[in-house]
Amino acid sequence: MTDKSSVYTRTARWIAQLSGRPITFLLAVATIVVWMVSGPVFAFSDTWQLVINTGTTIITFLMVFLIQNTQNRDTVAMQLKLDELIRATKGAHLSLLDLEELEEKELAAFVRQYEELAAIGRAQLDKGKSDTGTPEVVSRTAPPEKSLSQRKSASAKGRSVPRAGS
Repeated sequence: MTDKSSVYTRTARWIAQLSGRPITFLLAVATIVVWMVSGPVFAFSDTWQLVINTGTTIITFLMVFLIQNTQNRDTVAMQLKLDELIRATKGAHLSLLDLEELEEKELAAFVRQYEELAAIGRAQLDKGKSDTGTPEVVSRTAPPEKSLSQRKSASAKGRSVPRAGS
């Protein structure tokens, strides 16, 4: 299989793998020890301090971008894997596939729905009953202040949004 990814992606992947190895950490520690030991030789001068400060700042600045690139790719891959599990699960709500694209209010609505399901499950356990099963949830977004028992109306994004019933 050929690697058709960009030079940046291949480089970011390589540096991320390299920077996570124990030998890389030991090299960083060794660099700091050498710098500390050289302090008396340079009379702990401003230049001596500037060398380590500048070096670590540059490395940190560049690593932020490489780490973010790696995390972005990993997050997308994980989301796709989770989406495939949802898609392949009989009875799963397909509207959950793009949760990462929703606004905070829309996500809060889903959180409240699942918190309510958790409370129902705990109540079942308290009564000595099983908390397993797949109870139905409103699989579309709702304002966070609304509950599970709602009727639907259209939203600006074309999704159906449950509203408080009459």
